[in-house]
Amino acid sequence: MITKQDKNAVRKKRHSRVRRHLTGTSERPRLNVYRSNKHIYAQLIDDLTGVTIVSASTVDPEFKAEGTGNVEAAKQVGELIANRATEKGYKSVVFDRGGYLYHGRVKALAEAAREAGLEF
Repeated sequence: MITKQDKNAVRKKRHSRVRRHLTGTSERPRLNVYRSNKHIYAQLIDDLTGVTIVSASTVDPEFKAEGTGNVEAAKQVGELIANRATEKGYKSVVFDRGGYLYHGRVKALAEAAREAGLEF
């Protein structure tokens, strides 16, 4: 039986493998995704300076939805992060799925961000 702690350890190991090949720059920041059972978070990160440029999540005061841990909420967070990124002048990003499978909420966030104007 796989415990939650084991699943998270496997995810972190997978994330570190993926991160070896992904780096966010000031011209093309990294769009990082973190999801919990109740919420989903996204942020644009410049890895060269170690700065978070913009962020969006289901705990933001601007977020308006009935549920926070579902696909609809992830779509709204994707649109929110894309709008904030374009306001700051970023069009192109590197997508970092955080070790999660590209499926469900992570996929919904990515596709909503693409439709709202981000390129990756």
